Amino acid sequence: MTPAELSRTVLHAVCRAVEDGVLRAPVPESVRVERPRPGGSGDYATNVALRLAGPAGQQPRAVAEMLRARIAQAPGIAGIEITGPGFLNITLDDGAQQDLVRRVREQGLAYGHGDSAAGVSVPFYAVDFHAADELRARIWAQTVLKLLRAQGADVTHGAPEDLNAVPAPAQDLLERLGADAARWALLRAAVHDHPHAEDELLTQHEANPLFRVQYAYSRTRALTRGAEQLGFDSAPRTHVDAPALATAIGDYPAVLASAARLRAPDRLARHLESTADALLAFQHTVLPLGDEKPMAAHRSRLALAEAAGVVLAGGLSLLGITAPDYL
Repeated sequence: MTPAELSRTVLHAVCRAVEDGVLRAPVPESVRVERPRPGGSGDYATNVALRLAGPAGQQPRAVAEMLRARIAQAPGIAGIEITGPGFLNITLDDGAQQDLVRRVREQGLAYGHGDSAAGVSVPFYAVDFHAADELRARIWAQTVLKLLRAQGADVTHGAPEDLNAVPAPAQDLLERLGADAARWALLRAAVHDHPHAEDELLTQHEANPLFRVQYAYSRTRALTRGAEQLGFDSAPRTHVDAPALATAIGDYPAVLASAARLRAPDRLARHLESTADALLAFQHTVLPLGDEKPMAAHRSRLALAEAAGVVLAGGLSLLGITAPDYL
């Protein structure tokens, strides 16, 4: 279950409580779920009961109790704990991770694409991308178009979109850095920040975030090739103890939706960095070591690594940057 799916599950529980007449409050348009803060429990937490308590004229914990009973009926929920004044801390079933990996494998590079902008007509200025004077605004606009379309928006020609992108020196940027590094430099910084377009983006070093992301993807491909040489393939059969990597994969759809809604490709770039760092820390556990024989755990670890590869490749594609099989 992805964060977006869990958000819809909680929202559905709110709707049912209102329909049943036990909760007299306006149904919110959306419900926010997030990772518990340090010291918290469960996989996700939401403060929806606190938000609804005032309009309902009830105590937050009473609202939390009625929502807990309804959320717990949804598939994929292992348990729900009420903490503090009325926070709902939700634990997912152990099989949720395997289901997530299966979904990524089934959807491929379309994983994370959704309908959060469906029905929205977005006017975008019909510029000549090759003749545009401002390189950063041009590339930012191209990328936002991709993100919006990936979320089902109907992008039409119309009035110029006010990007408010801080200019970047474009005189020799593409020639000096190449397409991949130039696009990363212009998209990684937030729209109101100055981009860092230094030659360090060309170095194959862990301090270079673009290199880490592209290298992480190439490592997922190398792991698949290594497994083939050892005579086994991937299958999400068991739970893998890799919370940072599983979280990065599961949060990807919400990141794409947010990047499209806020017209902020930099959010996607930063998430790819987090995914890459989690993958690079995890990769050493995937293949058997020494005389160790491949087991179900290795197949499951490989499946998780390959799912991370899908996220990295899909995200880089939306940014207009290549995902190399070898690096």
